[in-house]
Amino acid sequence: MINSIQQFQGKGVERLEKIFSLYADDPTKVAEMVYGVTEEMIRLGTSIIAEEWEYYDKLLHDDPSLRPGWYVVRQDEITRTTSLGDVRYKRTYFKNIKTGERRYLVDDLLGFEKGQRYTEDAVARMYDEAADSSYRKGGINVSIDESVIASKVTVMEKLHPLRFPKTETPKEKRSIPILYIDADEDHVSLQYLDKKGDIKDSRSNTYMPKLVYVYEEVNAENDRHELVNVKYFGGGYEGSDGIKKLWEEVYGYISDSYDEETLERIYVNGDGADWIETGAKMHGKAKFVLDKYHMHKYILAATSHLEDSKGDARSEIWRAINGKRKWKAKEVFDFIIDLTEKESKKKAVEVSKNYILAHWTAIMNGVRNRKDKIHCSAEGHVSHVYSDRMSSRPLGWCRVGADKMSRLRVYKMNGGSMLELVRYQKQELPVAVGAEEVIYSAEQMLRFEAKARKKLGSLADTPIYTIPYPQVKKKAALKHHIWGL
Repeated sequence: MINSIQQFQGKGVERLEKIFSLYADDPTKVAEMVYGVTEEMIRLGTSIIAEEWEYYDKLLHDDPSLRPGWYVVRQDEITRTTSLGDVRYKRTYFKNIKTGERRYLVDDLLGFEKGQRYTEDAVARMYDEAADSSYRKGGINVSIDESVIASKVTVMEKLHPLRFPKTETPKEKRSIPILYIDADEDHVSLQYLDKKGDIKDSRSNTYMPKLVYVYEEVNAENDRHELVNVKYFGGGYEGSDGIKKLWEEVYGYISDSYDEETLERIYVNGDGADWIETGAKMHGKAKFVLDKYHMHKYILAATSHLEDSKGDARSEIWRAINGKRKWKAKEVFDFIIDLTEKESKKKAVEVSKNYILAHWTAIMNGVRNRKDKIHCSAEGHVSHVYSDRMSSRPLGWCRVGADKMSRLRVYKMNGGSMLELVRYQKQELPVAVGAEEVIYSAEQMLRFEAKARKKLGSLADTPIYTIPYPQVKKKAALKHHIWGL
């Protein structure tokens, strides 16, 4: 670190002086000044990081006691992409005396896996941008250094194997009498299923990621209504097993987050799709309610051709619904069918009639419980969570990509940290410096170091030079990393 700062005090400061000199000639060139300063800060930052990593490598290189059973083979240079920019540094290649295994031990210390090009923070930026815009922009925004980019294929390859953690629950269970669940799905066009060219039937080129969200109430105090303590669930969840797993996750979250003795009712709102009704049947306190958006949609479809009398027809249907008179609703629909001349329009009215009557119980669940203020905004949420990224413009997805992107969008809606998601993917490395020892990730190493401070006492903070992280602490961290003390 000290060498990088010293170099910056020379050449770096000189370059900054030139930047500000040019800016003084024309103070309107603010952007050029900012770009120039940013470039110098990136250069300084990547140099400091490289020096820090090389220092750990030097400790391993120079002190055999830190690497028992390993000897030096050679030194190589490597470039890793960070969210700041590319960092090029030297690392030592070691060979194990007993096993003959060859490794870059500093990579094990830093938590880098074999072949890893991008650091955790860079991948986090990649995920964050890809979730909002596209794979291409995810690659462009991998670093704040605009000259450093990743290909859209790289972003896709990072996304496809993603695993997601269990939905976070509150520390203490909440006690409320009513919960609301809204559910719907998007329709995403597939370019292929598993590999290009494997879609032979155009009817199988649609993927339907599900979206379910749980909330306590709707806060209508502001102009923009807000869901209180909302939590999202979603993804592909294909087939009956997938649907069952989705609802088990939803109700598992409810069980972990709410006092079920206090909980009296759960309203499941949706359009009447089988998978939604299935979910409502999986909990003893859940009732399915047909959402008003789809009720209104079908009523409009049944009456739009009636011209001047369409308003009266719609009022009659709603009067039958609010009066809880199924026979009357059927009578109104039949009357409309008799008035309709075109066969295509008659079929449309028949479809609307069958839809309303088939879901009469679900409609009545909403009518009889108006006091519980049942709302449903699933259509808008599907548009916001899924469609804005996945289906509102021409895009070609594969089944895995559509599933992972929908889950990534849900994860982000729940306030998930992209950096934590990247770290969640990492597996503990079982390979050791010697067959009986364990290599730990950088995060684990820091935890070991914190525990070791009591053993080290004042030695842990003994300054060797004036940089905030003393050399003795680095050497202590290395010992705990390699020996697992």
